Amino acid sequence: MSAGTGRRLRVVQMWVPPTVPNLAPSYQERDVTAALAGGGLVTVAGEGGAVTIGNRDAALQVAQLEAGRSIVIPTAPFGHVFVAKGSAGFEGIGLVEHGDAVRLTDSGGQRLQAESACEVLVWEMQAAAPR
Repeated sequence: MSAGTGRRLRVVQMWVPPTVPNLAPSYQERDVTAALAGGGLVTVAGEGGAVTIGNRDAALQVAQLEAGRSIVIPTAPFGHVFVAKGSAGFEGIGLVEHGDAVRLTDSGGQRLQAESACEVLVWEMQAAAPR
């Protein structure tokens, strides 16, 4: 894989077990640039998202926010918020910056407001992973 000459590449990897065991491996990609321009949360992977992930209880949402813009974290039994770029004020937690992550249980509804231009990844999990 190559990011091309002069381009910076950031890779964030998350493993999500499938809802149904023994699914065949698959690969999908979609360009969501236009959807992200709106400044809100965009479901990139999961039910109703740009790509499917084989788990009906998990979704990855992404937001690209200009300074001063905000989103509300989805309510879910389990959540994981990762700041991929920039910084933001996380209601009830404080400042979160590039590389910071917040794990949530039985939570959501908090406002996250960009302090600087930022990119945020939000994993919303409606059920615990099978053991």
